[in-house]
Amino acid sequence: MALLMTAGPTVEPVTLAEAKAHLRLDSAADDVLVASLVTTSRLQIETALSLALVTQTWSYFIDALPRDGAVRLPLRPIQSIDAVRLHHDSGGTTSVAPDSFVLDGAASPARLVQRDATVVSAIPRRANAYEFSLIAGFGPLASDVPAPIRQALLLLVAHWYEHRDPAEIGADAARIPAAVSQLLTPWQSPRLT
Repeated sequence: MALLMTAGPTVEPVTLAEAKAHLRLDSAADDVLVASLVTTSRLQIETALSLALVTQTWSYFIDALPRDGAVRLPLRPIQSIDAVRLHHDSGGTTSVAPDSFVLDGAASPARLVQRDATVVSAIPRRANAYEFSLIAGFGPLASDVPAPIRQALLLLVAHWYEHRDPAEIGADAARIPAAVSQLLTPWQSPRLT
């Protein structure tokens, strides 16, 4: 299994101006640092929770379809299936109609359920044979991201802004504030194994 981002978000969940206002910064001296902290904080939240915050495109590869026909997805929320491709041992690719699968976004984890048992006649390669192109995220705008997640991101930006010194892993200064974790609790879900 592999999950690869093919098109990242076009905006961050919070703007540079919002982050600077939260940090009470008036000058532009730290703009580059604050912008990078916004991106880094978004990536940390997305990775920790298997979320895509703002609309982005991913390719999810699996070796074979599960026997029950339900492909469990390691990312959420999923907006749509853009494409399904079957990669062959010969190096070729066959497109499969995305509507061959039903998106069950309410499941945890989200899943794609095969409508019927039709199988492409060519022999799929052994590794990463099926590719699902997914559109994920709460929406294309920063305002589409739930307010508690945006607040947690601002708190995380402030934490990293205040703790820029090298710190030993596990030291109190390196720990993420409890308020961040508490704000993100509703979006925690079991990880795929």
